Amino acid sequence: MTSPDLAKDAVSPGFSRRNFLTTTLATTVTATLLEQTRADAAPTPAADLNAPAGTTLKINGREQRVVLDTRTTLLDALREHVGLTGSKKGCDHGQCGACTVLINNRRVLSCLTLAAVAEGQEITTIEGLAKADGTLHPMQQAFIDHDAFQCGYCTPGQILSAVACVKEGHANSDADIREYMSGNLCRCAAYPNIVDAVNQAKTEMKEG
Repeated sequence: MTSPDLAKDAVSPGFSRRNFLTTTLATTVTATLLEQTRADAAPTPAADLNAPAGTTLKINGREQRVVLDTRTTLLDALREHVGLTGSKKGCDHGQCGACTVLINNRRVLSCLTLAAVAEGQEITTIEGLAKADGTLHPMQQAFIDHDAFQCGYCTPGQILSAVACVKEGHANSDADIREYMSGNLCRCAAYPNIVDAVNQAKTEMKEG
């Protein structure tokens, strides 16, 4: 037997069994259509953050357009994609300085620098240090004059680091030169000659 309260609820104004069934059916159909739409839609592939990307590097005054994996180091970009092999891969851990290049006239270890970070910056390698007519930079000439190298493997990094050392004002004494060039290792131990070369070149660089 139906209680008076339940009977009263069943006939409450604005709501009936028909309204209830209609609303339920409409909700069910809508949900079904939404699920079908989701199933039919092609899944959006996740972006590959390591996919090769176009990068423009300004190297020795010239823009170079290269397509690189986003994880490519500046050293690998220079050597393998641009063909500038003067910068050497020694330890590949930022400990020997053979890969030293200049970015905006500041020395950096290119084996620890992502190429993408250098985009839009002024990059100078050993190939871009001499003048267009072939005249050597004073530091290059000083290294020759003082035999400041033997095997030559570390020499490009040594020269670029020495140029920056002078421009930074850290070549005022032999002790300063040794200190601020200490990040560049010479396995042939040509250090005294390197110091002499920096002392010669700093005078010419200041005069120039």
